[in-house]
Amino acid sequence: MVARGRLARRSVTPATGASMQRRNQFLNVPIEIIRTVVAIAETGSLSKAGERLGLSQPAISSQVKRLQSLVGGALFVKTAGGTTTTELGKVAVQQARRILEANDQLLRLGGNNEGPLAVRLGISTLLADEFIRLQSAVALADVFVHADLSPAIVRGLVDGYIDVAFIYSNPLTDNEQDITIVNEAEEPSVWVRSRDFVLRPGAPLPILAWPGDDWMIRTLTKHNMSYKIVFRSPNHQLRLEAARAGIGLTIIPERMVPSFLIPAREYYLPQLPMLRRLLCVRSGLDDDRATALVHQLAQVFFTDAGKIPAAT
Repeated sequence: MVARGRLARRSVTPATGASMQRRNQFLNVPIEIIRTVVAIAETGSLSKAGERLGLSQPAISSQVKRLQSLVGGALFVKTAGGTTTTELGKVAVQQARRILEANDQLLRLGGNNEGPLAVRLGISTLLADEFIRLQSAVALADVFVHADLSPAIVRGLVDGYIDVAFIYSNPLTDNEQDITIVNEAEEPSVWVRSRDFVLRPGAPLPILAWPGDDWMIRTLTKHNMSYKIVFRSPNHQLRLEAARAGIGLTIIPERMVPSFLIPAREYYLPQLPMLRRLLCVRSGLDDDRATALVHQLAQVFFTDAGKIPAAT
């Protein structure tokens, strides 16, 4: 009887331990997976997320699949521009950001990374030069600046890893409900070219575009004009250099035309839309330092009828 009792105990105990382990698998999400999901959302790519975290792409994919099995749906979808979040993914990334922030706060209790977390400012690459020129190092002491294309900054606002954004309006800002526009101003845009650029008769308009270009392509399509993209880059300065070389035309805010380019006024170029410069904050933001940053940016970039001081 004693032997049978011991056998019974041995048979029950492992089963109970395995059961508890299975329950814990559904109660806890490893912090490594949380970091992976946030990294994918921020970089827009599984491979880039792997480079940031020092993981192989199969490892990244495995972690994503594991979290998807826990939350019950797909978090990311591949697009022409990379990897973007699904509706479920947006919610998951928002929660993941909160978990990482709480984790970082806990680490600070032990003396790591002393000081408050930086306010995260996203800024359009088109506006970055002016921003740097008109801001002081002291004003940016507690600010982390992330420069990117405006749609990527909007995704950061929605996913929760950008607090404040200084960008141009785009289809995402028109459709997203999870961001708040606190200031806006309109300004004209203009075609620009090199002084010696000449369009060959009958040739499609050569344009210098950027990923997700909506201003030029929508305008040209609306006017049923023939065009071809001869240069594409998210880097604003590279596009200007390509225009300087006479490769093609591009558009920029009228006040930003550099001395080495001229506004293109040719009769065949369609009129461009007005641009909307926006100052936005993410949903639920409640931070005194972020509020102070918004006030500062509004004073510099959205006063005097929305005019920005010209470069000297």
